[in-house]
Amino acid sequence: MKPGLSQEGVCPDIDAKGSGCYNKYKKCRGDKYKMFQRIDIESWERREFYEHFINEVRCTYSTTVPIDITKIKTKRLYPAMIWLLTKTVNEMPEFRTALTDQGLGIYDEVHPAYTVFNKNNKNFSGIWTEFNPDYHEFLKSYEMDTTLFSSSVSYAPKPGRPMNTIDISMVPWFTFTAFDINVFDEGKYFLPIFTMGKFFDTEGKRMLPLAIQVHHAVCDGYHVGRFIEILQEKIAFFDV
Repeated sequence: MKPGLSQEGVCPDIDAKGSGCYNKYKKCRGDKYKMFQRIDIESWERREFYEHFINEVRCTYSTTVPIDITKIKTKRLYPAMIWLLTKTVNEMPEFRTALTDQGLGIYDEVHPAYTVFNKNNKNFSGIWTEFNPDYHEFLKSYEMDTTLFSSSVSYAPKPGRPMNTIDISMVPWFTFTAFDINVFDEGKYFLPIFTMGKFFDTEGKRMLPLAIQVHHAVCDGYHVGRFIEILQEKIAFFDV
């Protein structure tokens, strides 16, 4: 067990309101799966930095980087990037740290929540798909969800979005060099937000603008840099 973490967990089948199972088709895993490990703030090595950026200078920040997607340009880009982003997040605890009703802690695993575009009414819906480390299995679930909900006119047509989800979206109509999302809350939303733009070709490479928004209380520039490195490595070795 890592320093600063307790062994307490929260059932992954509890929805965002804490009122019941979000996956009606699977048996509740309960204590067999420790979804959320609480941080002992007294012994946490990041305590001083966390308290500064949550009590004195509460802030989020964002950066936009061009990601080389040449290796996956023949793949279905959106589901591939959703899976790659989520897989990378699941390897970095700084990107899974959250403040919940149970306190400050780290999710063992997160799942992607993403937008799908309705071509008829030119609007979008936000849905989610359970993450699977096997891309082929994840793709099957993704295809089922997008087939079922892409024609929806509701903002959130798939019920039961779990707490341990990260937001991913794409604006394929234009490219960008900067993108920022302003979340007007108490400034205590710690999970990352990812936004992709329209890809472009340059110097024999295909590049994808990726905006990454994080909270400084739990994630520094070093962590974002490592995230980009790991993500780029996963793209380079993506062979499924």
